[in-house]
Amino acid sequence: MLYDNLTVNEKGHLTISGIDATELAAEFGTPLYVMDEDVLRANCRTYVKAMYEFFGSESAPLYASKALSFKGIYPIVESEGMCIDVVSPGEIYTALAADFPAEKMFFHGSNKTDEDIKYGVLSGIGYFVVDNHNELEVLDRMAAELGVKQKVLLRLTVGLDPHTLEAINTGRVDSQFGVPIDTGQADDFVKAALACENISVEGFHSHVGSQIFESDSFNRQAEILIEYAARMKEETGLELKVLNIGGGLGVRYTDRDPFLDIPGRIAEIAEHLKGACDKYDVDMPVVFMEPGRSIVANAGVTLYTTGGTKEVKGYRNYVTIDGGMTDNPRFALYKAEYTVLNASRMNKSADYECTVAGRCCESGDRIAENVMIAKPERGDIIAVLTTGAYNYSMASNYNRIPRPAMVMISKGQARTVVKRESFEDLIKNEL
Repeated sequence: MLYDNLTVNEKGHLTISGIDATELAAEFGTPLYVMDEDVLRANCRTYVKAMYEFFGSESAPLYASKALSFKGIYPIVESEGMCIDVVSPGEIYTALAADFPAEKMFFHGSNKTDEDIKYGVLSGIGYFVVDNHNELEVLDRMAAELGVKQKVLLRLTVGLDPHTLEAINTGRVDSQFGVPIDTGQADDFVKAALACENISVEGFHSHVGSQIFESDSFNRQAEILIEYAARMKEETGLELKVLNIGGGLGVRYTDRDPFLDIPGRIAEIAEHLKGACDKYDVDMPVVFMEPGRSIVANAGVTLYTTGGTKEVKGYRNYVTIDGGMTDNPRFALYKAEYTVLNASRMNKSADYECTVAGRCCESGDRIAENVMIAKPERGDIIAVLTTGAYNYSMASNYNRIPRPAMVMISKGQARTVVKRESFEDLIKNEL
């Protein structure tokens, strides 16, 4: 099995932390997002413990809300000692509704509107991660009007290619995020921020990409940022108090993906960062990381009911499901790979090669191509693994399909944490 919480019971059914997947489907309906709270908490603890050990007691992981945002997740990550990053007023509102402390939020976004900025300041956001000069000017003005001295991190682009998917590569010089160091524009950005009377520049933020397994990108990022901090200290007197090195550590979607030793990787990054601080005579800053995918992805499984098979002789076999790109658009967007199982027939040979196709009137509505599963019959439950990240958060109502329910399981019990949308929900805002 791809993960330890997945097993097969005596009925030949897939179980998730001991709970029969077909029984979950029968009780709660499909499509169904299933989140394993015990796995989620274990992932949080791995980061919290490693960052405390290797970066010091003030350093902490920030849960990246964009991976999966709903009210129920925020009490979990807070209780495990994490802060959060948020990228929209909607994420802020959701976290506040769950009583998550605003001072433990870091507000990202490459195009925060005036209304976004005002909402963030009024909400008492701990840190703004400022992306550009326009945002800097508006934030300084808003902070003055509201009588606030706003703490910020300046988002810098370090000019690295982490060899990940183009759609999730954020470290290159010409990235749409942040201000590049290589072109000299970051110098002007830092100096402009220091000149703002209502802004307190606490440090820098940088993010090189997502779904990264090798360590080289993070190590080179640390060297570049500390060298730059040393130069800015010499030129402007800025003391680097906080360094946010982003997230992006990879997770296993298929058995071809490697296992990633997260504590080992954090230890290696810390070693390089401390070495760079010694080399350039910079005091070790408080360090934050932003895991999102690696907190929630492997805690999630999506269950579907199959409509059966369709075979185009000599070409392709299709297995149709009652969900698809409306609840998981990642394959349609960038051919993301998944592990697919016939949860109803785990004791049968996985010898049926097929494309798993969704229900939308769209030729790109697929979850996987050329996967091997036990041949299903109509009504069988199909499980797609590692769907905790960027599935619910990217879901849509295309073809007027209501979004699925989500259940959280823990210690043999399941509870609904997101209700299934109804047809009435689809039209509730329409006049």
